[in-house]
Amino acid sequence: MKIKYLLILAVATMLMASCNSKSDHKTGDLSGSIAIDGSSTVYPVTEAVAEEFRAEFPDVKITIGISGTGGGFKKFARGETDISNASRPIREEEIQLCKDNGISYIGLEVAYDGMAVVVNPRNTWLTEITVADLKKIWEPSAQDKIKRWNQIRPEWPDEEIHLFGPGTASGTYDYFTEAIVGKSGSSRGDFTASEDDNVLVQGIKNDKYALGFFGLAYYEENHESLKLVAVNSGSGPVLPSKETVLSGEYKPLSRSIYIYVNEKAVSRPEVVGFVDFYLSNVKALAGEVGYIPLQDSTYESVKQRFADFVKLHGAQDGQK
Repeated sequence: MKIKYLLILAVATMLMASCNSKSDHKTGDLSGSIAIDGSSTVYPVTEAVAEEFRAEFPDVKITIGISGTGGGFKKFARGETDISNASRPIREEEIQLCKDNGISYIGLEVAYDGMAVVVNPRNTWLTEITVADLKKIWEPSAQDKIKRWNQIRPEWPDEEIHLFGPGTASGTYDYFTEAIVGKSGSSRGDFTASEDDNVLVQGIKNDKYALGFFGLAYYEENHESLKLVAVNSGSGPVLPSKETVLSGEYKPLSRSIYIYVNEKAVSRPEVVGFVDFYLSNVKALAGEVGYIPLQDSTYESVKQRFADFVKLHGAQDGQK
């Protein structure tokens, strides 16, 4: 009996040690800080991941700024951030700026996003809009000329259009102007612009004659105070949704979103741990905040690319 008791005690001790080891790994192995900035569109999903990560690794301080995709890449290229949120791929001039400053990186696709065209709920005349209508409103030549709703369609009110959109440093602005106007960064300038999508939401929800655009996730968060407009690209009006974005039916206003990770940052276990956590959890969290997850096979490919990048550029140990 004594031997049996000692065996039971030994097993219990081993199990307790194992549990304590797991607990220590959960809360004690990672510390330090991670600096993130960039796209307001990508912010909600990155913040959702960061919130879950902080719960498991409270000793890691994560700060997330919102300066737009372009503004984020400027900071990233100066080495001021470890990770850059981006709602478009990095541009040639941004790639060159990184090279000039000795910044190497990897870009990782994390989800899909549809772009929402929205109006005030009191707008009774607009349920769908064509790409041609949107171009007529937003192209540079519309400034000081296309100022009233009935200039777009004669049956619409003889009232001023009040336009809201992301600032020029935003990847959402870049994508919208390229998809609708035909040239990235080309639009009229007489609209209320902000890098903070919440400012745009507030402006539209308080103005009957407002029209604006931003990431679908922000519409999802504020659907009770905004009205979503279907976009007709030639095959009939389509509302953005998980299904229409994934199928490609909602065009041309759907796209991939990304995070970019500085090569030097992957020498720090907290950064590698966070990105690993991000790629393992973003599928579940993306849907919760209004984004569309990638296919499982795509996530596996992205994880492998990051693992290879860490193996090539990371520290020799302590990466897990």
